[in-house]
Amino acid sequence: MKNHAQLPDIPIDKPVLIAGPTASGKSALALQIAERDGGVIVNADASQVYACWRVVTARPSEEEEARVPHCLYGHIDHDAPYSTGHWLREVVPLLTGSERPIIIGGTGLYFSALTQGIADIPPTPAEIRRAADAMSHEALIAAVDAHTLAGLDIRNRTRVQRAYEVQATTGRTLADWKAETPPPALPLAHTTPLVLDAPRDWLNERIARRFDQMIDMGALNEVQEMMPHHNPALPAFRAIGVPELIAHIQGDLTLEEARARATVATRQFAKRQRTWFRARMRDWISITPTI
Repeated sequence: MKNHAQLPDIPIDKPVLIAGPTASGKSALALQIAERDGGVIVNADASQVYACWRVVTARPSEEEEARVPHCLYGHIDHDAPYSTGHWLREVVPLLTGSERPIIIGGTGLYFSALTQGIADIPPTPAEIRRAADAMSHEALIAAVDAHTLAGLDIRNRTRVQRAYEVQATTGRTLADWKAETPPPALPLAHTTPLVLDAPRDWLNERIARRFDQMIDMGALNEVQEMMPHHNPALPAFRAIGVPELIAHIQGDLTLEEARARATVATRQFAKRQRTWFRARMRDWISITPTI
């Protein structure tokens, strides 16, 4: 992505937030702003925190990371616990660093926690997490209260499991905890918040090309190297494209079948992201991406 329509004036003394669906060009926009005006690019994408995945999650390349400073990319082991709370604790010190942060990603909950606050929920004990990992998605949904479920994307197992773990750990619902949310670390009014509103057909064409590009760049080898550690209960192994490539490596899918399934899964994920952003980021500056 070379440029963006209707890009507003961006004060150099305010943090920049860039949200948008997968494949919408967020990284290119962040790089453009950082190289023009300065700043450190900070990851707000839940899949891009894992050290094992660069290609398959479309993390910035080593060349891009060398052009401007990048933080919170690829710094978490595949089996390490990592939640919105972990991310927020890591990002807060960067808000007062020597370079203004340009925070970019597709994980809406990270931005909500940053600009609206997050409840201080106790950590989940290992035994409860193991029990939750072993439960089916449907069982987790059935165990979470209706009030909490109403505010979740119930197709996202990670979010549903988190709600279950909070309930099992504390005896209180996630909705109750959220009702006691403290003030935000970075109020939205203190930022330049941009959300990429990518046209559906434009985005779908980019998504269709993405899998082939990832294969050309070594995604299959990346996943193959992690096969000895494969655990489908871990969030790292649920990143889009990973289950499909694992199924191909195991002989259950042809590469073309894996490509088709990964493309469909990515489109469905992007649709959920667009719906979430439009519903919850109405106060953000909407940007229409262009090629």
